Amino acid sequence: MKARTRGDGGARDRLLLAAAELLESSGDRTLSTRAVCERAGVQAPTLYHHFGSKQGLINAVINHGFTQYVQPPDPADASGDPVDGLRTGWDRHVRYGLEHPAFYALLYGRVEPGKPCAITAPAHAMLRDLLAAAARQGLLTVTVDDAAEQILAANVGVTLSLITQPGDTRDLGLSDRVREAALAGVLRLDGARSSPGPRITAAGAAVTGTAGAPTRANAALTLRALIEQEPAGLTPGEHALLGELLDRLAGSRLRPGPPAEPGRSGAEPGRSSAEAGGSYSAHGGSGAEPGGSDAEPGGSPQRRAGSADTGASQSIR
Repeated sequence: MKARTRGDGGARDRLLLAAAELLESSGDRTLSTRAVCERAGVQAPTLYHHFGSKQGLINAVINHGFTQYVQPPDPADASGDPVDGLRTGWDRHVRYGLEHPAFYALLYGRVEPGKPCAITAPAHAMLRDLLAAAARQGLLTVTVDDAAEQILAANVGVTLSLITQPGDTRDLGLSDRVREAALAGVLRLDGARSSPGPRITAAGAAVTGTAGAPTRANAALTLRALIEQEPAGLTPGEHALLGELLDRLAGSRLRPGPPAEPGRSGAEPGRSSAEAGGSYSAHGGSGAEPGGSDAEPGGSPQRRAGSADTGASQSIR
């Protein structure tokens, strides 16, 4: 591809496009500033004027490309169901990684301890919004933050795994199965919201979740989400106190209940053993819902490293 002339658009845009093309075509995902400048038809000082450094250029390219992924879906395609939104968001995440493996590897494949990726912050915020909506409907079995970390860790992990698989033998059904297992670990899924079947390919059977019976912890999570959305009528002090109490109730299912008094069962009169807090186990930091799986999969969140280009339009799934 021939180098562009100075009159062919702004220098900054030409540099972004040239760097993106070179990154996509580079097998080892390396980038030469000389090659970028030659392709963009500019001198090196122009690159450093706009981006400060080669890493600044790379960050800007990733930031610019990631805006395609974090764009809100077309309202005409939105069902309004947060569970469906979570599935759609998961599938878009995987597709983005498979269609732009070089960008994706730079976003999620290179991490710096203790430094979250600013570029991916908007997508993470979109995920939390969907989970907060699910919590307000009484569907969440863990906190919004915990659910977001579990789902994101699984989503990133399966995408990186699929990127490494040869295209002709890639098992895209793996994404469907991991997606449903991840959702079942943080949501109460009834029959209507169980897996609609594979959504990326026909390969593999999806795992479905079960709704189980509502619990005190589930009710606390639901009320917590509702007062966060509509705090009217509460003073700041009341809001903080109620939030603390609800957080304790939501977390009580992870702790064993108090020992039973002599001659009494573990549950108080009029309360089930589940409400007494004695029927939950803590496998990997999360307990099982009655009628659900024995344990919710624990999440081991991976923090993304990177920094956003200050001149770009993003702030980031």
